[in-house]
Amino acid sequence: MGVKRFILNSDSFGLSPDFNRAVLNGFNNGFLKSASLTTNGAAFESAVNEILPECQKLSVGVHLNLTVGKSLTYSDLLTDDAGNFKHSFTALWLNINKENFLKQIEKEFRAQIEKVSGYLKPTHIDSMDDVHCIPEVFDLVCKLAVEYKIPYVRTAFEEFYVVPDLKSNLHIRYPYNISRLILLNLLTLKNRKTLQKYPLKTNNYILGITYGGMLSNKVLEAGLKTLSDEDNFIVEGVIYPASYLRNINDTHSKEFKLTQDKLLEDTIYRMGYEISSHRDI
Repeated sequence: MGVKRFILNSDSFGLSPDFNRAVLNGFNNGFLKSASLTTNGAAFESAVNEILPECQKLSVGVHLNLTVGKSLTYSDLLTDDAGNFKHSFTALWLNINKENFLKQIEKEFRAQIEKVSGYLKPTHIDSMDDVHCIPEVFDLVCKLAVEYKIPYVRTAFEEFYVVPDLKSNLHIRYPYNISRLILLNLLTLKNRKTLQKYPLKTNNYILGITYGGMLSNKVLEAGLKTLSDEDNFIVEGVIYPASYLRNINDTHSKEFKLTQDKLLEDTIYRMGYEISSHRDI
């Protein structure tokens, strides 16, 4: 009999003390079992030196980054004169066939993977703004995953579903999210064919695109219910949780509360899912 696995992953580990604190509390007091490290984040050193020793069994991956902050390597094609990444997802895709462009991406990705590997054995790879879903980049990431013995690369296919909440469906982000969903689903169909060439694991589904920026217990439950008649698959819920020292009620604090929601945790189990980490796959 197959197993339905649900992985809740924080994609914001290392970005700031607030995001790091959410990983610490989400792991120790909730059901967050996986996180992805951003190597050029302002709180990377704190993440590896202060948080990880308190979360020994946390599954930690590499959150590859080509769009936010400073690069780790010199790259005239990817960065501005100050060393800051200068391209969006779309601009990266449009420039992907430019001479040496992919070579500079590979150099940067190697530096990011090796920086994380200097502290731990990464269990998975994903990326900021899903840049690794660009087909040429995805093939490169798979090659690097095999070389560095990282067993799991995220794919970004989300089944379309509708939350019975008028406010969410009329949210200003919703039309953009739908267009992003269509694009990532189409790219994933191509990337899954690429993945067949490599001895790597991946998720079957993702949650966090259609209602990105609007995630709640109702949204997660509705998304998981869409898949409830299937069996033997992995669904990855992507969140960006922050635990603030002061009272701030924003998207990040709401997503942190999801990691502490015992009723949601019980509901996930009752729906037949095993709450897992990338270590369990």
